[in-house]
Amino acid sequence: MKLIGVGACYMDTVLRVPYYPSEDEKLRATHIAHRRGGNVPNTLEVLQQLVHQDEDHGHALAQLILCSVMPSASSVGSGKIKASLGPNIDMSCCLYREQCVEPASSYVIRSSSTDSRTIVNYNDLPEMTSVEFAAVADSFGREASWYHFEGRMPDVTLQCMQYLRRAYPTVSISVEVEKPGRPGLQELAAEADVVFYSKSWALDRGSRDPATFLLEQAGKAQKASLLFCTWGDQGSTAFDVKKQEIHRQQALPVTAVVDTIGAGDTFIAGVLYGLLWHCDDWDVARKLEFANELAGRKVCQEGFQGLGDLIRLPGPLQP
Repeated sequence: MKLIGVGACYMDTVLRVPYYPSEDEKLRATHIAHRRGGNVPNTLEVLQQLVHQDEDHGHALAQLILCSVMPSASSVGSGKIKASLGPNIDMSCCLYREQCVEPASSYVIRSSSTDSRTIVNYNDLPEMTSVEFAAVADSFGREASWYHFEGRMPDVTLQCMQYLRRAYPTVSISVEVEKPGRPGLQELAAEADVVFYSKSWALDRGSRDPATFLLEQAGKAQKASLLFCTWGDQGSTAFDVKKQEIHRQQALPVTAVVDTIGAGDTFIAGVLYGLLWHCDDWDVARKLEFANELAGRKVCQEGFQGLGDLIRLPGPLQP
């Protein structure tokens, strides 16, 4: 089984501050952290933990592959990214820009007073083209089972998805629709088998209820069999299009929120794990429950390390 994740990879600098500073104000941060980011790499990092445990119990081997634009293969940034992902994620299909030495970067300011975050991105790497993606897809041919796309560069991403539909019609495609105001995301949803929507995107569309929103989206994402929408501390919702069934899952009780960065990426990892590795023995409600719990456990800790072990522990969530 081969799952290819397509999306940007960032190096994050996270600063925690007491409050958001006003313009031209000097403010001392209370904590700093450096880590690898990016929606798809985050999802693969969590997914590899779940898949690795399955392999330890004799289940089918899986190959998790990242397709992302990187700086020079010999650069410090590329080395840090590879080390952060670990040996179980294949980076051989990444597109290395040998003329560049700096990875894409995010600077995240987290406010303790509001428990919110502001993100500033920097990316000087030439973006992936549809021709480059087609070459990657052709290298796998019909061996690939699933492609998961981050909803960025919608015009290029749509061309990539359409190429897969023409050249490899049996492959499954999922996409994340997250950022409000980004044109072209609706067209990506219309081309996918599984769509992950964010609360912010739904609110921007005028929806105040995830179930109603997914029912409306089903008429636009006509190739999709499953639609998911996360709703922060109110949990998550899924719509099984084939059975015309809505499934709701309340957010699990959390004693203390530690880190929400990557919670949505973790949720996607949980759903993909259910869809690909428990397609026969889990129904949609169980897949939603698993992904919801996984995301709930993620917000109780910094980063993603050890989530594969925590999800199998009984008992209430702990910070």
